[in-house]
Amino acid sequence: PADEVQARNGGRTLGSNRPWKPKGCWAVRLRLEQDRKVRDRALFYLAIDSKLRGCGLVRIKIRDLVAGGLVRHRAMVIQQKTKKLIQLEILEPARSSILAWLERRCGLGEFAFPSRVDRSDRLSTRQYARLVDEWVAGLSLRRED
Repeated sequence: PADEVQARNGGRTLGSNRPWKPKGCWAVRLRLEQDRKVRDRALFYLAIDSKLRGCGLVRIKIRDLVAGGLVRHRAMVIQQKTKKLIQLEILEPARSSILAWLERRCGLGEFAFPSRVDRSDRLSTRQYARLVDEWVAGLSLRRED
């Protein structure tokens, strides 16, 4: 009928996304290891370990993660949204992935995950969201509504 109005969100459900199931996490881990995507693997492991929002994750600096040439077991970062100092534990798979990533990029710049456009700036939250969408799409983890 002509009097029906299409919702602005295209009829999609609103709210936060459901968390991934462990099977989905393992699938992404294996895919990133098989594809040898060093940066993406380090970003993924750090995201899983830290449980930070994307905006906080992309702002992590090298000095927050590394001390004396080794990746710390625990790091202290300021959470972007709440401005609270939080401690995060970095497990061995994340530490080795982060170290491999930092060695590959030669430790240049201030941010652990630099922008593609400006190496002195950080990866944008939007670019991080695109990466996550790419990981999900590659494994068909997204639920179709």
